[in-house]
Amino acid sequence: MSFKDIVNKTPAELQEELLKLRREQFNLRMAAAVGQPAKPDQFGKVRKTIARVKTALNQQTRVGGKA
Repeated sequence: MSFKDIVNKTPAELQEELLKLRREQFNLRMAAAVGQPAKPDQFGKVRKTIARVKTALNQQTRVGGKA
Protein backbone atom coordinates (compact mmCIF):
# COMPACT_ATOMS: atom_id res chain seq x y z
CA MET A 1 0.00 0.00 0.00
CA SER A 2 1.45 3.32 -1.02
CA PHE A 3 1.54 6.42 1.12
CA LYS A 4 -0.80 8.22 -1.30
CA ASP A 5 -3.46 5.56 -0.66
CA ILE A 6 -2.99 5.86 3.09
CA VAL A 7 -3.19 9.66 3.23
CA ASN A 8 -6.59 9.69 1.50
CA LYS A 9 -8.20 7.63 4.29
CA THR A 10 -10.09 9.03 7.26
CA PRO A 11 -8.65 8.71 10.78
CA ALA A 12 -11.20 5.99 11.60
CA GLU A 13 -10.14 3.99 8.55
CA LEU A 14 -6.51 4.46 9.50
CA GLN A 15 -7.15 3.16 13.03
CA GLU A 16 -8.88 0.11 11.54
CA GLU A 17 -5.98 -0.46 9.13
CA LEU A 18 -3.47 -0.11 11.98
CA LEU A 19 -5.32 -2.72 14.02
CA LYS A 20 -5.37 -5.09 11.04
CA LEU A 21 -1.65 -4.64 10.47
CA ARG A 22 -0.83 -5.20 14.15
CA ARG A 23 -2.76 -8.48 14.04
CA GLU A 24 -0.91 -9.52 10.91
CA GLN A 25 2.41 -8.68 12.58
CA PHE A 26 1.43 -10.75 15.61
CA ASN A 27 0.41 -13.69 13.41
CA LEU A 28 3.74 -13.56 11.58
CA ARG A 29 5.62 -13.62 14.90
CA MET A 30 3.57 -16.55 16.16
CA ALA A 31 4.06 -18.48 12.93
CA ALA A 32 7.82 -17.96 13.20
CA ALA A 33 7.82 -19.08 16.84
CA VAL A 34 5.94 -22.28 16.02
CA GLY A 35 8.25 -23.00 13.12
CA GLN A 36 5.80 -22.60 10.26
CA PRO A 37 7.50 -21.37 7.12
CA ALA A 38 6.73 -17.74 6.45
CA LYS A 39 8.09 -15.31 3.93
CA PRO A 40 10.81 -13.39 5.74
CA ASP A 41 10.22 -10.25 3.69
CA GLN A 42 6.70 -9.91 5.11
CA PHE A 43 8.05 -8.84 8.51
CA GLY A 44 9.69 -5.73 7.07
CA LYS A 45 6.78 -4.91 4.78
CA VAL A 46 4.25 -5.01 7.60
CA ARG A 47 6.49 -2.99 9.90
CA LYS A 48 7.01 -0.29 7.28
CA THR A 49 3.30 -0.15 6.44
CA ILE A 50 2.52 0.30 10.14
CA ALA A 51 4.98 3.21 10.19
CA ARG A 52 3.31 4.77 7.15
CA VAL A 53 -0.14 4.50 8.72
CA LYS A 54 1.05 5.98 12.00
CA THR A 55 2.77 8.84 10.16
CA ALA A 56 -0.38 9.67 8.18
CA LEU A 57 -2.51 9.46 11.32
CA ASN A 58 -0.13 11.78 13.16
CA GLN A 59 -0.12 14.28 10.29
CA GLN A 60 -3.90 14.31 10.19
CA THR A 61 -4.26 14.86 13.93
CA ARG A 62 -1.68 17.67 13.93
CA VAL A 63 -3.32 19.48 11.06
CA GLY A 64 -6.79 18.85 12.42
CA GLY A 65 -8.14 17.14 9.37
CA LYS A 66 -7.05 15.56 6.16
CA ALA A 67 -3.56 16.50 5.05
